[in-house]
Amino acid sequence: MTLLDVSIVNVALPSIREGLGAGDRTIQWVVAGYSLAFGVMLVPAGRLGDARSRRQVFIAGVVLFTLASAACGAAQSSLWIALARVVQGFGGGMITPQTSGFIQNLFRGKERGRAFGLFGMSIGVSTAIGPLLGGLLVQLGGTDFGWRLVFYVNAPVGVVLVLLALKWLPSVPRGPKQSLDPVGVLLFGAAVLLVLLPVVEGEQGAPLSQRPWWLLGVAAVVFAAFYAWERWWGSRARETLVELSLAKVRSYVFGITLGTLYFAGFTSLFIIVTLYLQNGLGYSALQAGATQMPFAVGSAVAAYVAGRLVNRFGRALVVVGLVLVVAGLVGVDLLVPVLEGDVGLKLAPALLVAGLGSGMVISPNVTLALDEVDNTKAGAGGGLLQTAQRTGSAVGVAVVLAQFFDEVAATRGDYGEAISRSLHTTIGLVVVALLIGLVDLLRRRTGGDHEPEHKGERHPHAHGGAHAG
Repeated sequence: MTLLDVSIVNVALPSIREGLGAGDRTIQWVVAGYSLAFGVMLVPAGRLGDARSRRQVFIAGVVLFTLASAACGAAQSSLWIALARVVQGFGGGMITPQTSGFIQNLFRGKERGRAFGLFGMSIGVSTAIGPLLGGLLVQLGGTDFGWRLVFYVNAPVGVVLVLLALKWLPSVPRGPKQSLDPVGVLLFGAAVLLVLLPVVEGEQGAPLSQRPWWLLGVAAVVFAAFYAWERWWGSRARETLVELSLAKVRSYVFGITLGTLYFAGFTSLFIIVTLYLQNGLGYSALQAGATQMPFAVGSAVAAYVAGRLVNRFGRALVVVGLVLVVAGLVGVDLLVPVLEGDVGLKLAPALLVAGLGSGMVISPNVTLALDEVDNTKAGAGGGLLQTAQRTGSAVGVAVVLAQFFDEVAATRGDYGEAISRSLHTTIGLVVVALLIGLVDLLRRRTGGDHEPEHKGERHPHAHGGAHAG
């Protein structure tokens, strides 16, 4: 539900613009407000789940997300929907880190890999079917009500989720009360906000040079202040927002680096394919969404199977997946200039290959990255991992879209050339992720740091408490 709302809304934007008389700036914030709030909330919410009750934080997040979705659907002005989207983002950011935290806490060994496999399957499917579902809902509801239906559909889902959470999610007995590190939360949130603002502030298709990149310098200063604070706070035997000792867990460092680069690359694929099909070839939103179904199906099946195989093959599984993604993207790049008629159908085999590869990357990488992280830090560790991926995704989409529209303008509307140029950047980012995966695979195989290949248990050095900060 939270991931769908990233991509599903894109299809409804023209209807929202018309229905509310919204300008470009407001429309930008309908998308950006959600992404900003989501990204800023991930790590603090993960830490809150670790320190208090993961079940309660999950349920609170679902309630907030559901109410905000209903508010979006009922919006009577552009300001109303922009503010409701920010609240919706906060709710989504509360939910997501609890998911990986629960899996980390409740499962071990092969069962953990299978659970993360299902988690990865939901990520792949949600990301890919968003445009299809959005197009279908807009078509069913019509121009006036269709965009509201995109938000209202979350209401019954949210109610069912709360009931299931109350029934199924375990209530962990309260341990010693832990510090929530409020200063760390504020500093980290401000730093993430400063990183994301230049990415989401620019108008779609505007040159990258017009974005306020100077904010990244301010973000670096705030991150430095955050690091200094965390060291000082940890030295006082207090629990910190981010476990700084995670930097010593090599599997986590490789996992978060690979995941960030991969999300920076593959996330933009759906947007540029949709733009190519809709703007370049005149496809409807529903047709463009349906074209991406092979990727969704491949990703779902591969993620489920990979979850069962990650214990046996470890990082090698991710490397093979990245090779398949590169092969699929190269296939799309080679096919686009020569295809005529039924382009969406003819792209299906290449998108299927890329989808199969993606399913072998996302969930196994999460499993391997968190495998040696102390279970008591699972929420914060998973939140940091997903924050990095979300940031990578936002930066990647901004860069690739800028390239896409630059090429459209330079070639006077040649969308084939535009998607080809954009794909080169996407492929490049995935190739770098592949190189990171190969280095990690070699490190594990040679045992250079005496870390075992994935066995489903934590490494002793990952058990440090708050004093490790």
